[in-house]
Amino acid sequence: MKHRAITFAFAACLFSSLVFAGDTWTLDSSTSNARLYQGSKANPDSVNTGVAHVTGQVKLDTNDPDKSIFDLSIYPAGEYWSHALSANGALPTGYIPDATDHPLLTFKSTRTLRTGNGKFEVLGDLTLTRVERTVRAEPTEAYAGPVYGDPVNHADSREIKFQFSTLATLQNKGVQDIVGPARVGHEDFPELLGAIKETNWPSLVKNQDCHISSIGEDYSGVQCTGTLIAATSDDNCHMPASLGEDYSGPLCTPATGDQTTIVLDLKLLHTLTEPSAGLLSVEGEAQ
Repeated sequence: MKHRAITFAFAACLFSSLVFAGDTWTLDSSTSNARLYQGSKANPDSVNTGVAHVTGQVKLDTNDPDKSIFDLSIYPAGEYWSHALSANGALPTGYIPDATDHPLLTFKSTRTLRTGNGKFEVLGDLTLTRVERTVRAEPTEAYAGPVYGDPVNHADSREIKFQFSTLATLQNKGVQDIVGPARVGHEDFPELLGAIKETNWPSLVKNQDCHISSIGEDYSGVQCTGTLIAATSDDNCHMPASLGEDYSGPLCTPATGDQTTIVLDLKLLHTLTEPSAGLLSVEGEAQ
């Protein structure tokens, strides 16, 4: 009986350790987001140029980071990309973009490395997919304006590195937040900065519901409700010293520098991997 009790205790301990070893975290795409900055190496986060949705798949194994997977899509709120992308962030074969599609960023990890003190790095390929249309303008007597060709996708990829610093602090419950930047110089990815600057990045709102108010003397346009997730900050803007008749709003310092910083703010949900039944045994018998 004593032997059985000891064996049972050992099995329970083994079960507990296996469950803990299998702890993983997955992405909550409804609230995860990214902040985009333009700056220099000396001041990389000088101007927040936009915020973006982050969707896709994350499997973060806190005990064995080498087994972790980051497969992310980053794009403006309200974009059609969210409907076109598959569960693993891929566009359908032969996908024909809409002429108004804004850039899509995808990140696929290749390595996840511990760097000490609870920090870790995720290396992978960042791909910029943007829509372009050819324009033909022939100034003849019958000229009636430029002629636009069909929209086509252009994709450029570079390896980048996100740096996170919260691996050791993740708790085995609830929702956790990990934040990590990747800094990309213009010389390393010349297409990236221009695409981000030319894109409109609306605020991210969860459960947004918009409707037109009643038309009449008190008509005030479209009314929207929802929970704000992230919005572009205006830290580079300030009110003028004095307000006069020519006041036109806050004064904003234009973005300078040729470095792009992408800061991922990922909301992770705790999950448990079921251990194999054959691994758990009492007195040599699989349970």
